[in-house]
Amino acid sequence: MNSDPLAASGKPAGAEDATMATAAKAPAKKAPKKTATTAKKDQPYFDPVAYGNGPDDAVQPTEADENAAITHHSVTIGGAKIAYTATVGHLVTVDPSSSKPSAKMFYVAFTKDGAKEDTRPLTFFYNGGPGSSSVFVLLGSFAPRRIKTAMPSFTPPAPYQMEDNPDSLIDRSDLIFINPVGTGYSAAIAPNKNRDFWGVDQDAGSIAQFIKRYLTKNNRWNSPKFLFGESYGTARSCVLAYKLHEDGIDLNGVTLQSSILDYRQAGNPVGALPTAAADAWYHKKLGVHPTPTNLLNFAEQVAEFARTDYLNALRKFPQTDDEVVEKLSEYTGIEKATLLAWSLDVAAYDSRGNSLFLTTLLKSKGESLGAYDGRVTAISTGIAGKIDPNSGGNDPTMTAVSGVYTTMWNSYLNEQLKFTSTSSFTDLNDQAFLNWDFRHTDPTGAQKGMDSKGNIILYTAGDLAAVMALNVDLKVLSANGMYDFVTPFYQTIIDLQQMPLIDKTVRQNLSATFYPSGHMVYLDGGSRTQLKADLGKMYDEATSNHAAMSRIIALQKVTADKGAALSPVGGA
Repeated sequence: MNSDPLAASGKPAGAEDATMATAAKAPAKKAPKKTATTAKKDQPYFDPVAYGNGPDDAVQPTEADENAAITHHSVTIGGAKIAYTATVGHLVTVDPSSSKPSAKMFYVAFTKDGAKEDTRPLTFFYNGGPGSSSVFVLLGSFAPRRIKTAMPSFTPPAPYQMEDNPDSLIDRSDLIFINPVGTGYSAAIAPNKNRDFWGVDQDAGSIAQFIKRYLTKNNRWNSPKFLFGESYGTARSCVLAYKLHEDGIDLNGVTLQSSILDYRQAGNPVGALPTAAADAWYHKKLGVHPTPTNLLNFAEQVAEFARTDYLNALRKFPQTDDEVVEKLSEYTGIEKATLLAWSLDVAAYDSRGNSLFLTTLLKSKGESLGAYDGRVTAISTGIAGKIDPNSGGNDPTMTAVSGVYTTMWNSYLNEQLKFTSTSSFTDLNDQAFLNWDFRHTDPTGAQKGMDSKGNIILYTAGDLAAVMALNVDLKVLSANGMYDFVTPFYQTIIDLQQMPLIDKTVRQNLSATFYPSGHMVYLDGGSRTQLKADLGKMYDEATSNHAAMSRIIALQKVTADKGAALSPVGGA
């Protein structure tokens, strides 16, 4: 919605009522027809504030304003023209205890003009990292406009293009893209520092405060509410959904795209094997004859092997069963001798952090596969093979689209959304990741973030189970790219199957979908269209059931009355 609270009715801030001409002084002329308002006027905004992205940076309290650029647009989706308003600026969040300003958070909102607020859904989007802005999901997925890429091929240098997005969710929901503190143009407000918000629980708490501020400023408390998180954003969503419930805000739906819900299972070869097989299938390296024609059916076959024979082989190694090793070779396209050298671990890394599988499958061609999207390849010899593999920006997948993202975001923000700033926009903040506090207290009061030795053991599926058990109408969609080696789709299924949610009826609110794409599912055109359809189905299920909607509203009222004084739920 527009940044001015008066704009909640659909009238943009600054719009002037049309004056009525009279014929008193010119009786020979007819008075013009009466009009309600003049044409909506765009309101550009220049922001002179310096937003530092370092751990000890902050803006001053005198700079804690909520100004925004407001522009008006339209897009055609499914043959229907939709007029919408784009609001780009900041909201000021407060400390929940003192109510003093704590952070100035940058956001971009797209809201349909003239919609009824209590029936119009809101969807809050964010990427992950931790330390990522929301620019990736904003420009790539379901906003009214999106970048054009050549995925899975490299997108050539400028001139780049943007296009109206026929897969936009603006026909179903208003869209708010949130940039956590230290990303985009978001920063702490002194005496707070950016580092005060860089942690699992701190981060979720600050975004909960942002959402509450957005609902208040724009009169949207009674709107259906959805979350859409990607990568680390899925862990964030689990924690955030429970925190929102404690604050009296019950959600209608949560989308978890490319999930990481149990850090203890990162690099689990059982969870990674079906993705490795999908990569080998795509690059025609399988040893399976005849070659499978249906990727999803083939992946189910590999998953069955992974949780049975392959799991047993890993446990017995160095004892081996030649038949199992042979099948593993057929599924991955990797020679048996090489697999044995890897101790059969298809998720293993070398001493420099390079994935053995991703750098070996096409080694004969001098190419490596992208971890974020195994369809994408890049030269792995010479200087290209010696770039730090731990920097996501150097992954072949990210390299293929980083140029178009950087260029078109600056162009779109400045020229079309009409927000300009003297500060540098922080799309990815490595400092946030390096200083991140992974400690997490789950709803039972247990420490599920770091162990006593400082190892990251972050587990948030328990938070999701807890909020689903409390809000029995909450719909959850797990969306997964089949070529994603960073957050493998089968590992996500294992995590969801094993999360502590016993009630079978509530579990029916959880669904999983799979797409022939990578980590950023939406960068594949066909996958984006299908994901839009799957989201539409979830939105329908979440909002068309009037009894369920009434229960959510009633639950929201009860929890709001209780405030944050709820007792922890044990084992839910």
